[in-house]
Amino acid sequence: METITISPIAHIHTDFPEKFGIPRQSGLVPELEARIVFEPEYRNPEALRGIREYSYLWLIWGFSENKYDRFHATVKPPRLGGEKRGVFATRSPFRPNGLGLSSVRLVEVEEDPNLGSVLIVTGADLMDGTPIYDIKPYVPYADAHPDAAGSFGEAHKTDRIRVICPEELLKRIPESKRDALIRVLELDPRASYEKQPDYVYGLAFDRFEIRFTADSETLTVTDILPAGTAARAKS
Repeated sequence: METITISPIAHIHTDFPEKFGIPRQSGLVPELEARIVFEPEYRNPEALRGIREYSYLWLIWGFSENKYDRFHATVKPPRLGGEKRGVFATRSPFRPNGLGLSSVRLVEVEEDPNLGSVLIVTGADLMDGTPIYDIKPYVPYADAHPDAAGSFGEAHKTDRIRVICPEELLKRIPESKRDALIRVLELDPRASYEKQPDYVYGLAFDRFEIRFTADSETLTVTDILPAGTAARAKS
């Protein structure tokens, strides 16, 4: 088989040091802000000439933390309760080539004296440190298909769970990140086939560990601790 080697042009920095809790699609939590830092050889500002004329970008990136040992024709999408679908009919991270595709909003291009031009984006569904292999502009007339069929994704696009977070706990999070955290929790990080109502889950967010319990209707935050305080529990 032909082998092609690709290398990262950049890495993205987000509030998710671990996979658990990351939104399952880009754009679901527009309050999430991230920074894309280019590798030294790609920090020529000419490479970004004209990028400010676009409001959205496509990111092509790698599932760098997934363990993929052999091809699996079917996977279990988290929202389908264990039902299997063909891998190429899903956006599962367990793929032969481990490539992801996300649409993010471009907020600004920040000029850093040490890092060069840094892209500030929102709505990313990526883990901190994820390698970016390419960036392309989102072109509305060609990329948007409002009448497209969306399979099981359409049935679950509005899925949300009620979140209860005591004010005294929420205040431990920087004010600028509180809305994003609540939106992330409303998506219910648990896979539908792994929900345990009496289990205390742990989600790493920014510099904190968010502990919570959840049943079919309500997610309750039980504690917010500095990251690394204790071993984290999660599904």
